Amino acid sequence: MSIKHYLQFKDFTRDEYDYIFARARWIKQQFKTYQQYWPLTDRTLVMIFEKASTRTRLSFEAGIQQLGGSAIYLNTQDSQLGRGEPVEDAAQVISRMSDIVMIRTFEQSIIERFAANSRVPVINGLTNEYHPCQILADILTFIEHRGPIQGKTVAWIGDSNNVCNTWLQAAEVLDFNVHVSTPPGYEVEPERAGLYGHAHYEEFADPMDAARDADLVTTDVWTSMGFEAENEERMRDFADWQVDAEMMKAAKADALFMHCLPAHRGEEVAAEVIDGPQAVVWDEAENRLHIQKALMEYLLLGRIEKP
Repeated sequence: MSIKHYLQFKDFTRDEYDYIFARARWIKQQFKTYQQYWPLTDRTLVMIFEKASTRTRLSFEAGIQQLGGSAIYLNTQDSQLGRGEPVEDAAQVISRMSDIVMIRTFEQSIIERFAANSRVPVINGLTNEYHPCQILADILTFIEHRGPIQGKTVAWIGDSNNVCNTWLQAAEVLDFNVHVSTPPGYEVEPERAGLYGHAHYEEFADPMDAARDADLVTTDVWTSMGFEAENEERMRDFADWQVDAEMMKAAKADALFMHCLPAHRGEEVAAEVIDGPQAVVWDEAENRLHIQKALMEYLLLGRIEKP
């Protein structure tokens, strides 16, 4: 069987996603009812962090352990990757000593090179360009609260970052619409988001127009990791792109609010929104755990018709 990696959202088909979302809900139910489920006994996950994280490390490490496996944490200070070892060489060695690898790094090309030289599945835990595991969790959360996302409208307000790019890929695969509103100069880069011929994407200069009649309004911090030097400038440029109560009123009455966290109340989102009844950010954060368990199970074992 050929090795399957998960490096971008478009790596899987809609049929595969239907399976993984259903599987995640079953695995989550086992967790909630304290039913032991260890399909990955003796399997080892190596987690490589070139970018720091709370939710990614916790969800992957807890997830593999809850499936019966174990996790090894490496950062650039703990490995030769931080001392100039070629990515290709590191992949050859690490993949001979583990069963699956998750990498949180900078350029997408790094993870692509690693996967090309790996003997085991590789998962994108975040790159500058894409964050597929986050959108997996977000869509699982939407399904739990509102049913299928097909045909729905997601409003992305703020920076056209890796999360935004991944929403756009997801819209193409799963047949829903994305409205994007960014300040001038921060627009989506077409080559990153695959916008050529994209039938599910619309750009709006006014964020209120983007949010109008949306089923889901979502955002992220204005200054992503690696752009801290631009923080003051971004605070000025993004001032009118805060998701507040007025913007949520423009969306559908039952619209959800999501944020991949960490959040800065009073910047990209008003406290009354993220702490309000339409926000599902804590379910969203928890679902990183359950959807990644389904993802790891699928990459290692393929489809399981019965538990």
